[in-house]
Amino acid sequence: MSNTNILIVDDNINLSKTLAFILQKKGYSIDTAESGAEAIAKIKEKSYYLIFLDIKMNVMNGVEAFKKIKEIDSNVVVIMMTAYAVEDLIQEALKEGAFGILYKPLNFNKLISLIEKSKEEQASILISIIDDSEGIRTTLENIFNKKGYKTTVAETGEEAIAFAKTNQCDVFIIDMKLPTINGLETYLALKYICPKAVAILISGHSQEMDDLINSALSQTAYTCLQKPLDMEVLLQIVDGIRTDLKN
Repeated sequence: MSNTNILIVDDNINLSKTLAFILQKKGYSIDTAESGAEAIAKIKEKSYYLIFLDIKMNVMNGVEAFKKIKEIDSNVVVIMMTAYAVEDLIQEALKEGAFGILYKPLNFNKLISLIEKSKEEQASILISIIDDSEGIRTTLENIFNKKGYKTTVAETGEEAIAFAKTNQCDVFIIDMKLPTINGLETYLALKYICPKAVAILISGHSQEMDDLINSALSQTAYTCLQKPLDMEVLLQIVDGIRTDLKN
């Protein structure tokens, strides 16, 4: 997906045209939609890096549209816009993972700065989540996506290895007990493909997996966390890794 594709969703046609003109001058490829339903139809046909989404629209408000958009593309950056004092909707949008809020009349310098900030954060690290539990994969994916991280998921070690051969992953979260090749074998293969990547091991069977865990840690795996996972601890670790990788 190109990081120049932007969709503007607003029932104020004049504002959309003005914003589109300014962003096109900055080199962005712009599409517009006048309603949440039209935006959803466009997103099903084309990938966007960023969406400007008006909160107060007829039929389907911006927050309702945002929720449906995230079901289609959980990684798209969404910036809400509003001319009204709708704090409840604003808070709901931010809780759902909106990147930011712009108030009308728009400050275009602030708008451009917000786009650049989103690029810096979205140029973040790619996290590969490897676990045969669909529930754990989905939970971790949702948590990291809401924090602005890019993620990919795999049910088996083989699936993760195949993906890593053609995509640069920065962090691997590896369950030690996988259905075919185990977590240690998966880690060693991924380490060979992506030697600079950081591996976080997770396990719900620490005693059974003790030897494998210790072998992986001796091969420079970063740490091992026990299930059920403490999400705050996991996020702190990943945030620290991101900082180290950027420096």
